[in-house]
Amino acid sequence: MYYKKYIIVILIVFGINKSMAQQEPNYTLYRYAMNLINPAYAGSDKQASLGINLRSQWVNIESAPQTQSVFFGTSLGDKVGLGLSVINDETFIENQTYIALDFSYHIQIDAITNIFLGLKTGINSYNANTNNLLVFDAFDPSLTNIDGRHTPNIGVGVLFKRANYYLSFSIPKILNTERINDTNGEAILAKSKTHFYFSAGYDIKVKENLVLKPSFLTRYINDAPISIDVTTSFLFHEKFEVGLSYRLDEALGVLAIFNFQDWLNIGYAYESSTINSIENNGTHEIYTRFKF
Repeated sequence: MYYKKYIIVILIVFGINKSMAQQEPNYTLYRYAMNLINPAYAGSDKQASLGINLRSQWVNIESAPQTQSVFFGTSLGDKVGLGLSVINDETFIENQTYIALDFSYHIQIDAITNIFLGLKTGINSYNANTNNLLVFDAFDPSLTNIDGRHTPNIGVGVLFKRANYYLSFSIPKILNTERINDTNGEAILAKSKTHFYFSAGYDIKVKENLVLKPSFLTRYINDAPISIDVTTSFLFHEKFEVGLSYRLDEALGVLAIFNFQDWLNIGYAYESSTINSIENNGTHEIYTRFKF
């Protein structure tokens, strides 16, 4: 029974179904944390800002994913943007922290049309506690000597931005690195897969002090189902935003964002799985952003 618990957790975390095929964390409030996946966003809003995102997934499942993210961006003149992003992700026996520097270059097409080209360079710190992991070869060195790995990585991104809509494409981590994976309950050492992200959003002025904000985020990973997030929200008086989100065949969510003055945004999102095999108290996400 002791080992059975860990087999169940492995299967839950690493891929019984579509929602578990992920290697990098999902974000319900992705539109407000794009710096984490696209370096082109660094300094794109022409002011310094610091964002924090805390995500707790599948709340009552033991050792379910927990993600803490911090991102900073600022512009240096009219052409250059710099940023810093930190993602700490904990899933079952794994813990990895990715720290990256972001660089963006601004190309202005006309008064309301801008293109930003981004480069991300960082290092990933990976640890795995294999003490309680069920393995079929206790002497396999690939599963017993995996602590303390530090691997460099690079990423690229492009952002097309107009006054009322945006298009974003990025590959935040181009290089593949080793990590633990699961096949039929057996632990194996596997390669992380490259993630491709495409996102778009539009701000539609419905009437005075009311803006409709539809957006989507598509994530593609080789040999895994495509993940699609669709979000629709309403912004009232530029102060309060409320909306719904849907991750294809995976989850439904609600979100709310409060804009205090011009320097502080606070948001919350709740996500519930649409997969009956998962019994949990949902996923909670909290977002805060300071503007300077």
